[in-house]
Amino acid sequence: MKKLLLALSFLSFTYAHAQKEPQKFEEYIISDGGVFGLTISPDSQTALWVKSKGKRDTLIIMESHKRNGKWMKPVVASFSSPNGSWKDIDPVFSPDGKTVLFQSTRSVENHPQRKGFDIWAVKKVKNGWSEPYHLGNTINTDASESFASMTKSGTIYFMKDNETQKGNSDLWVSRLVKGEYQKPENLGSPINTEERESNPYISPNEDYIIYFSSNPKGHGEIDLYISFNNKGKWSEPINLGKPINSELAEFCPFVHQKEKKLYFARQKKMENGLMSEDFYSVDFDVKKYQSKK
Repeated sequence: MKKLLLALSFLSFTYAHAQKEPQKFEEYIISDGGVFGLTISPDSQTALWVKSKGKRDTLIIMESHKRNGKWMKPVVASFSSPNGSWKDIDPVFSPDGKTVLFQSTRSVENHPQRKGFDIWAVKKVKNGWSEPYHLGNTINTDASESFASMTKSGTIYFMKDNETQKGNSDLWVSRLVKGEYQKPENLGSPINTEERESNPYISPNEDYIIYFSSNPKGHGEIDLYISFNNKGKWSEPINLGKPINSELAEFCPFVHQKEKKLYFARQKKMENGLMSEDFYSVDFDVKKYQSKK
């Protein structure tokens, strides 16, 4: 009997500490096989994401609101292009829920030659969203910037194409000083490598960052990693491991602080050249990874 109790106790401990399988988020309503870049407001009532249809030629930001515990039929966000006149991607709520960062290829005043993505923002207003505004030409450049996320202090972390290594990208940071974004700084090693790093979710207190890397030592094409900030220095990145990462591509992560969940997109390349892309969520305890540092 004693051995049986010990065995049951061990199994109970193992089950309680095992990583749960990520669950597809709102299948059919939101996850329809052609979406990425999900963000959910801090009060869990508003969702924004990118409608891709499994391609990259038309990218539109969609919006849904929760009513009586259910997500409503999606509509095109008022600040996006309903007919795909330009491409909009990667909406991310600020920690207070009052601002949404996103990236767009829409025209930039006095920069007609700029064709890539720039960082824009909208404010939450009483009846929806403010007019979108450009974050300026210090944080934005003629290179493509994407997946920007914000700390409580307004600091922005984002991806920018690596100008010296075609096809690769690095993570950068721009700090807000007296209302102006400063010249971005490359996060450097050990986060940035000769591989592709992108999609940085920065925690509100700037104490950890989750992003994807094409590190060939991962489980799939691209995996999610976490690094911790120790007095301004980033720790050696830790792969989030299975079952969060898989043989497929995981990207666009964000942690909902109140729900204590990690949301991300998972992509599978199809034989017809399209991509199957959906959202997944899983309970997330950052302390689990802190103990591995």
